[in-house]
Amino acid sequence: MKLTISRESLLDPLQLVAGVVGRRQTLPILSNLLLVAEDDSLTITGTDEEVELTAKITDVQVAEAGELTVPARKLMDICRSLADKASLTLKLDEGRLSVVSGSFRSHLATLPAVDFPNVEPETDGSTVDVDSSLLSSLLGKTSFAMAQQDVRLFFNGVLVELDQNQIRMVATNGQRLATCFGEHQTSGELQQYIVPRKGVQELSRLLSDAPKGAVALHFSSNHMRASIANAVLTTKLIDSTYPDYSRAIPSGGDKVMQGNRLEIREALNRTSILSNEMYRNVRLQLSSGKLDLHANNPLHEEAEETVAVEYDGEPMEIAFNVGFLLEALSTMQGERVRVTFIDTNSACVLTDLEDPNSLYVVSPMML
Repeated sequence: MKLTISRESLLDPLQLVAGVVGRRQTLPILSNLLLVAEDDSLTITGTDEEVELTAKITDVQVAEAGELTVPARKLMDICRSLADKASLTLKLDEGRLSVVSGSFRSHLATLPAVDFPNVEPETDGSTVDVDSSLLSSLLGKTSFAMAQQDVRLFFNGVLVELDQNQIRMVATNGQRLATCFGEHQTSGELQQYIVPRKGVQELSRLLSDAPKGAVALHFSSNHMRASIANAVLTTKLIDSTYPDYSRAIPSGGDKVMQGNRLEIREALNRTSILSNEMYRNVRLQLSSGKLDLHANNPLHEEAEETVAVEYDGEPMEIAFNVGFLLEALSTMQGERVRVTFIDTNSACVLTDLEDPNSLYVVSPMML
């Protein structure tokens, strides 16, 4: 293998793909990237055996086709350290990858490309094209509510639900829930897939720099493949059945509070400074026209603040994990928020008055 490429053409795809590679791998080859040079293109692939990301570079001059694997971090760090607009020559030389740029010379150890583990998703299944901005918005408004390393595997990912004329995403950890949908032409048959945390994170990262346009999502029984511009992300799916999330959304709440989202969020943020570091609980006291916030901790430190809100129901007191409230309020973008309560023992529902397609549920804590 021998090729010549500019630093700028190589660096961004290299950083994108290397992000999939974990720093501590059980197998040495999982710390490597697969480089395949052919027909005036260079394809770079990284994987951790759960998620695979491939980027194709066409702005390259290939003198000799070939393939090899090379340490991801070392190649990326070398590329980063070179001067802007530098030109690199990569050549396989006696089992090592020679990287030459100007007066700089280096040789990196390689491993056989045949040993690189490729994720090969099934060819059957269904494909749907989704606008990149819609997909990014849906992920951003829901993925924060995923669980981390929960024994209930389905909580460790985001549910992607395709229904007639709609794509919906749902995430929950059992104590809070976030859901959002967008209008989109899909088949009439309901389809549900659970994308794991790592796949969600890498897809979000890929979308953050993706050009505007459609993203092709292909779902099979065990994998999801997302094709965006010159990059392809493949992730395993969680093999489980997602619970009926609609049962976790309270209905019939008759106590409704409305207020300025930023004012409430900032007051909660200040009050939470003196909350219990373990439980992060903050008490909310609602009465006509105001919301009183209270927090304390085992050191007998305390904080309180009053925020003016629209509320004319019966006085009530309820406690929440302040982190769950803050994350929901921070995800919203509208000026005003509505919070609907049933009683002190039931979850509340938060909605952005400017975004009727999203909804957040937070369960209370013991007072």
